[in-house]
Amino acid sequence: MAPIYTDSPAWLLLEDGSLFKGKSFGAKGTAGGEICFNTGMTGYQEVFTDPSYTGQVLIMNNAYTGNYGVKKEDVESDSVKISGLICKNIAHKHSRTLADDGLEAYLVQNNLVCIYDIDTRALVQHIRNKGAMNCIISTELSDEAGLKAALAKVPNMDGLELSSEISTKEAYTIGDANAPIRIAVMDFGVKKMILDCMVKRNAYVKVFPAKTGIEELKKFEPHGYFISNGPGDPGSMDYAVKTVKDILATNKPFFGICLGHQLLARANDIPTYKMHHGHRGLNHPVKNLITGKSEITTQNHGFGVDPEAVKKSDKIEVTHVNLNDDSIEGIRMKGHPAFSVQYHPEATPGPHDSRYLFDDFINMINDNK
Repeated sequence: MAPIYTDSPAWLLLEDGSLFKGKSFGAKGTAGGEICFNTGMTGYQEVFTDPSYTGQVLIMNNAYTGNYGVKKEDVESDSVKISGLICKNIAHKHSRTLADDGLEAYLVQNNLVCIYDIDTRALVQHIRNKGAMNCIISTELSDEAGLKAALAKVPNMDGLELSSEISTKEAYTIGDANAPIRIAVMDFGVKKMILDCMVKRNAYVKVFPAKTGIEELKKFEPHGYFISNGPGDPGSMDYAVKTVKDILATNKPFFGICLGHQLLARANDIPTYKMHHGHRGLNHPVKNLITGKSEITTQNHGFGVDPEAVKKSDKIEVTHVNLNDDSIEGIRMKGHPAFSVQYHPEATPGPHDSRYLFDDFINMINDNK
């Protein structure tokens, strides 16, 4: 597709009143959400299509975005999930000969509003200091009053339930129906590579809508249960906490990632909290307290598990910690085949240091059969 950029003006307004003027790229219009940043140098297409980013406007901390175009295989869901995009520089031409198209055509096809020519390093530092907040991007509103009126309509992420909105509407299966292991997956915004990591380990996977009850899950006769990542506030998901408690009562092996990790904690009476600005990127160091080894991990979360409550729990123990800020990155239940991690071991994009967790889950299932 021929270049369609025009370098027309665009504006970015933050909830704290900070106003920036940049250039438009992608779709025209107005888009808002909670502003956040990703520190990864590559993998932008996988990041844009990660369902956990639903409702968020993303700052790409890398100096250039779009260098290698887009390819239909490099996705984690069926569409772009971020609400808007903020960049420093945009690559109007891509270098990868195997790419299906350039980034701008992809953004237009997915109706994504983008602003670039913004000092993203300074903006990221601003968010690190001030914390997460809502913002608005617009190519059609240039006056501050109009931008503020549009921003006022953007819902706050704290208390927002989004998983049931983006979850699959109907159950579906992946893998060989004759595989020796069956895993029931609760879809709160599951990434494609997570499913692939289980199928590659000889599992037959059935993915269920977010509000599926335990009796329907049991009909699949699963050997284990997986609780997925997803967007929004886990504190607003009482329906999911109940499902997790029902699953734990089956005493079948249980594995949770990201939101699934937070829901396992809440099912054990451990609260979650809104983080100052969250963790997003593919270079976060985590220590495995069981093995003593460190892992470089992919992360995308704005909520965390309350560390003080975990210390008081007689049911949960910490297995992984973040080496940057000591936040909890993994837990397991005492005397029960259930564990979870806050980060993303499927690692798309990112290093594969943590994919052993899928092996641990499969081994736990085999030991439990």
